[in-house]
Amino acid sequence: QVQLVESGGGLVQAGGSLRLSCAASGRSFSRYARAWFRQAPGKEREFVSAISWSGGTTYYSDSVKGRFTISRDNSKNTVYLQMNSLKPEDTAVYYCAAGSALVGLTSGDMYNYWGRGTQVTVSS
Repeated sequence: QVQLVESGGGLVQAGGSLRLSCAASGRSFSRYARAWFRQAPGKEREFVSAISWSGGTTYYSDSVKGRFTISRDNSKNTVYLQMNSLKPEDTAVYYCAAGSALVGLTSGDMYNYWGRGTQVTVSS
């Protein structure tokens, strides 16, 4: 059974940091792009960041560029999202995803596997 399990969410004050992890099991995702999306209450899901299967290319939304860093460890089948300088508007449920596409990695449609999400709350 393929699973993506996020961890590392929580409550943090504005300006603080969190590191999210997404561990995959059930198959290897070393040849899959990995990504993070988020959904705030009352809003649509939005792209946050993605990383190519090799780790050589990364993508960020304008809202997190310069503050968040995505990375992956294929030996652990895990992707990470380091979030610094957090803002209240970063509050959302964060979902990790994995997909075999090579292009269009900012679109949720390109991902076949999804985790259940982890809550990130940033207080002002």
